[in-house]
Amino acid sequence: MLIAASQPPDRVRDVQEKLGRERAGALVEAALARIAQGLVERGVRRLVVAGGETAGAVVQALRIKALRIGRQIDPGVPWTLSIGAPELALALKSGNFGGRDFFLRAFTLLP
Repeated sequence: MLIAASQPPDRVRDVQEKLGRERAGALVEAALARIAQGLVERGVRRLVVAGGETAGAVVQALRIKALRIGRQIDPGVPWTLSIGAPELALALKSGNFGGRDFFLRAFTLLP
């Protein structure tokens, strides 16, 4: 069974009702940003991040000040390279950008 994006599964809906949609989203974004920090601390230098707000939280947590645009993965979604140390390759996918095979394409086009 497919669930439309506008209708979250029951568990997600329950958490959103308890915490509020914004607070629940902020907690998920913060957790994913911290996971990205931990990965980079352990030497990971290539990340694919989905979700506009999540991408913003990850970029902020990693203290990235500027990005250089790289090779296009899908229309509107390129690989980017952070300027500064450590140099990170980031694919920042938001909203409806990218095709169904976006993640596979991203990893086959790694910079």
